[in-house]
Amino acid sequence: MPDSLIPYDEIVQDALRAVVARVLGGIQSNLDLPGSHHFYITFKSQAPGVSIPKQLAQRFPDEMTIVLQNKFWDLAVEETGFTVSLTFSQVPTKLFIPFDAITTFHDPAVDFALQFQAKMEAEDVMDPADAENDGPAAEPVEPGSNVVTVDFGKKK
Repeated sequence: MPDSLIPYDEIVQDALRAVVARVLGGIQSNLDLPGSHHFYITFKSQAPGVSIPKQLAQRFPDEMTIVLQNKFWDLAVEETGFTVSLTFSQVPTKLFIPFDAITTFHDPAVDFALQFQAKMEAEDVMDPADAENDGPAAEPVEPGSNVVTVDFGKKK
């Protein structure tokens, strides 16, 4: 098959990131979460534009997952990402997460998930062997669930 001159994978990823922006844009705090909806958001902690405290970056040198459910505040959605305040070890902390850094958005209340390839600069990509926060593999997704994975597999 010939290589596409149209960057379909980037276009689709950007459109799916807009879904995350729109969902978060309708929420300001945990009081605004409709029903039992809540979100697990995984992002590359070293991606360009990510702003997290140094101790969190050291603790999660590759990826970090945050949960927007019971206790968060100051959620503000911008064009390129979002700011949210959470508590880590009883310390209030403000984070900025660019949409390009997100690798997974999951709403377990309705079993809806989006998976992305984070946009990283070549020099920012870590050697996976250096990651210290690798845990057990994620649970397999049930057939028929609402998980959308976009990976067009570029030829090199």
